[in-house]
Amino acid sequence: MTNPLSSFDRIPELALDWIAQGRQVAIATVVSTWGSAPRPTGSQMLIAESGQIEGSVSGGCVEGAVVMEAQEALRTGLPVLLEFGVSGEDAFSAGLACGGEIKVLVEPVGEGIGAGHGLPIAMLEELVAARSTRTRIVYQVTLDGWTRSLRSPWDTEVEIGIHDGLYIHPHEPPLRLVVAGAVHVAQALIPMAEIVGFDIVLIDPRGAFATQDRFPGVTIYEDYPDDVLPQIGIDHRTAIVTLAHDPKIDDPALEAGFTSDAFYIGALGSRRTQGQRLDRLSARGYGPEDLRRIHGPVGLDIGALGPAEIAVSIMAELVARHRRASH
Repeated sequence: MTNPLSSFDRIPELALDWIAQGRQVAIATVVSTWGSAPRPTGSQMLIAESGQIEGSVSGGCVEGAVVMEAQEALRTGLPVLLEFGVSGEDAFSAGLACGGEIKVLVEPVGEGIGAGHGLPIAMLEELVAARSTRTRIVYQVTLDGWTRSLRSPWDTEVEIGIHDGLYIHPHEPPLRLVVAGAVHVAQALIPMAEIVGFDIVLIDPRGAFATQDRFPGVTIYEDYPDDVLPQIGIDHRTAIVTLAHDPKIDDPALEAGFTSDAFYIGALGSRRTQGQRLDRLSARGYGPEDLRRIHGPVGLDIGALGPAEIAVSIMAELVARHRRASH
């Protein structure tokens, strides 16, 4: 029960940014899919009154129709539930004649004009605030009267989608990648991870390596992982990758991962280096169950050479591991 792994996982945050710039916006969300739908339930697109968009609900198939409906929703203040698929009049022109069907909910943000059933800005702010503190939260809206609420997840939460006329959208914390070691591989890996949708935390006590010039806009801690990680916490949406090739930096990050719910722990190095690493950690009292959590050498075995290819192999393994963990 997670949101899709996506470069468009920041639509709520972006919506607030656009509103702060004085734009009127609507959020389109895939609330139901059947067959060969190109985007999963929960995928979102942001539409401004000018027609500017960010994100995707179908990979290009129905975006034009959704934009027109969103502009009408902004004019009236009324949400609308759209259906596209093989059985619909618009199927062939919409590009879903291959057999897929999707339902897309378009919600204007703000009380709007007319009926005023839009998503309240205050509720969107509350949702974004929860996401920023890595707090799980559930958004739900009735599809007949547009009654909305935010709540904490239940222990037996239902899957994202429509249930008895209620669209339920659990929001997990954003994916996060903790990188120990501000090295050349990190310079290639971090932009890839950001595109996929990861928040980035970079840790390296070496000031010459961990600089904003080398990693512009990245959250950097010029310290050792065992001092940083207890402060920021590690949850089930966090991956840890060690790249420093220095046990004083790498090993504390790995040890912090052992005692956490991190969904992925990876360590750069040859098989020989990995063997030495396991011996060190074993001597410190960590057992086989802990040591098996380390993906080392890190990344899928694609014969990677050079920082960029190594980063590709790491990113591919991260995505694969996340997908397996969420199903």
